[in-house]
Amino acid sequence: QVQLAESGGGLVQAGGSLRLACAASGRTFSNYHMGWFRQAPGKEREFVAAISWTGVRTNYADSVKGRFAISRENAKSTVYLQMNSLKPEDTAVYYCAAKQGSLTAQAMGVIDEYDNWGQGTQVTVSS
Repeated sequence: QVQLAESGGGLVQAGGSLRLACAASGRTFSNYHMGWFRQAPGKEREFVAAISWTGVRTNYADSVKGRFAISRENAKSTVYLQMNSLKPEDTAVYYCAAKQGSLTAQAMGVIDEYDNWGQGTQVTVSS
């Protein structure tokens, strides 16, 4: 299994930006598709963004399209989530996840496809 550790969360005002990072260890990072998910208090965990192992294919939830960008640096075994124009409704614990093997574009946002998860990092957006 690959171990994942998120960082970069914090408190930011609405309209601000944050960049989350997820560092992987234990396995060959470039073999994994990577995803970001989030969970707000009292709500189910939801898909945010995903990137294929090559970095060529990305997928975003409609709620973050045009504001968030996912990227990866395989040489650093790290995936990033650049979050701009943040809104109070973006407040949540953000988790990164990894999936080895095949993953269709349609499945990139499916939580159950991912079998490695980090501990999460809190993002709070104040109004």
